[in-house]
Amino acid sequence: MHKNKSYFFCGVGGSGMLPLANIVRDAGASVAGSDRALDQGRLGPKFAWLQSLGIDLFPQDGSGLISGDQILIASAAIEDSVPDVAKANALGCTRMTRAELLADLFNAAPRSVAVGGTSGKSTVTGMIGWILTDAGRDPTIMNGAVMKNFVADHARFASARVGQGEAFVSEVDESDGSIALFTPEVAVLNNVSLDHKSLDELRQLFGDFAKKAKACVWNADDAETAALVVPMALQDAVSFGFSAEANFRATDITDLPLGSRFTLHAMGEAYPVTLIVPGRHNIANALAAIAASVALGVSVAQAVRSVESFCGLARRFDIVGTANDITVIDDFGHNPDKIAATVATLKAFPGRIIAFFQPHGYGPIRVMGAELAGVFADNLGADDHLILCDPVYFGGTVDKSIGSQSITDAVAAAGGNAEYIPSREDCGNRMVELARPGDRIVIMGARDDTLSAFAAGILQRLKL
Repeated sequence: MHKNKSYFFCGVGGSGMLPLANIVRDAGASVAGSDRALDQGRLGPKFAWLQSLGIDLFPQDGSGLISGDQILIASAAIEDSVPDVAKANALGCTRMTRAELLADLFNAAPRSVAVGGTSGKSTVTGMIGWILTDAGRDPTIMNGAVMKNFVADHARFASARVGQGEAFVSEVDESDGSIALFTPEVAVLNNVSLDHKSLDELRQLFGDFAKKAKACVWNADDAETAALVVPMALQDAVSFGFSAEANFRATDITDLPLGSRFTLHAMGEAYPVTLIVPGRHNIANALAAIAASVALGVSVAQAVRSVESFCGLARRFDIVGTANDITVIDDFGHNPDKIAATVATLKAFPGRIIAFFQPHGYGPIRVMGAELAGVFADNLGADDHLILCDPVYFGGTVDKSIGSQSITDAVAAAGGNAEYIPSREDCGNRMVELARPGDRIVIMGARDDTLSAFAAGILQRLKL
């Protein structure tokens, strides 16, 4: 990255683009951008905040690109017909993907931690970032979700943090293969399961990722991860999990409504730990974060103290509120592992579940629709309800031949209560109609920030 260059982000409001734009701006470069959501009048507060930081915003019509010296940051999947891309090509602008720019920054850092895996990346990244910050390491953090510990008046959408210390902490993405661009000092491998790519492709990507690092922190409870890492006999590999063989292990677990307690066994010592984020999956996330922080030189005791005050991420089992004894939860669950973890957290306590799921595209339904249906059928009970609307779609060409109803049909065939209601607004009406005291309504989905407003709107209606 060059401080004297001008970077133009196509899709600047995206979960991966926004934090990177902030990091580049804070590093001293000129930053501007466009976004289809801005053109459509969605997510106004986010774009107002970007403008308050001095990031110029333009319609996604090419008007923000005026010089061949600008560098266009755009997804590799964006077609040349998109006006910003067409204008950049006409001007002769250099084009980079988000991942390429991020990898340049990350690989130049003196110390680095990359967090990979199908599920849990954002939470583990946030936990590591908070531990290092609380320990005085002043890290730079690149995340795909807002980290509640860093939210402030001047940082309302704190999915990134720019520090002056040596460490750079980032989640890295396997969905587009860009994980291969990163060379971390510490590689965290949470899990390997079906999501955007086939398992064979994932095994290759994650195996190479683990081998490149000086130290690998890996999940001993995940069979696919163990099958990858154990045969490689990596030096300085550290495992985490609930099994007796794990180097960082949790025992004596007590589930709490808004957290958990457990005993951490690490490096020959035992440490009592209390988390204020709920669910067994967050215990595993904390183990990974503690192990990675220790690999960077933080003491176990310090890492434990810090992770205990980690407040979580927006849209990760985010409790919107309770009205008439009905609780509304906003959650990022969108693949089988994430959804299973969310439902398991809910099932640890009594109460009926009304689960709403908006698939994050038609493509993901084709890739893992059967697995999604299986997770809902296996984890929701006879009294629970599942409601799906149509998938996220903001324009462009896409095969819509297989949609949400394929999931609800499969769940209903397995004996579950599942409904397909095309309109999200109508789904909201149905949930309000169904809800009764003691219920938990969970709103799940990805790639659509308006889901949070949808969840908040349901809560408000329940108050009436």
